Amino acid sequence: MRSKLILCIALGLATAAYAKEPKAYQTGKLLQMDSVKCGTSEKDGESLAGEMLGTNSGSKKTQEVLCQEYVLQAEHVTYRIRPRDEKHPALLPVGEQAEFRLEKDKMMLRMAQTGEKEREYVVVSMTPRTDSNAAQATPAPLNHLQ
Repeated sequence: MRSKLILCIALGLATAAYAKEPKAYQTGKLLQMDSVKCGTSEKDGESLAGEMLGTNSGSKKTQEVLCQEYVLQAEHVTYRIRPRDEKHPALLPVGEQAEFRLEKDKMMLRMAQTGEKEREYVVVSMTPRTDSNAAQATPAPLNHLQ
């Protein structure tokens, strides 16, 4: 009886030791969405019948591909991010709060109000914020007459 109790306690402590911490999210606001060039798409002007008959001109049609790029403003940093899944990107509501966490080389983002699933984004650039709040936080130098 005692050995079962000790085994249960040991098993419970081992499980607690290996449990992962909950994922810590930062919050930010989606300021804007831009369409940016992210490559080109080529399409052959050739067809099967044209190849058989020899009437193809052999020209290729190229078209610029546009990707969504969002500006996410966090407490201390402004991020420019793009969806990792370029074929099926989800439109995010601009002006709304978002929750995100950085995981290795990607950003996992979810909308705070809707509680949707996390989506992967690529961080294109990071810029430290330079707001008036940061300038007000630094004390003014004292004059020797004060």
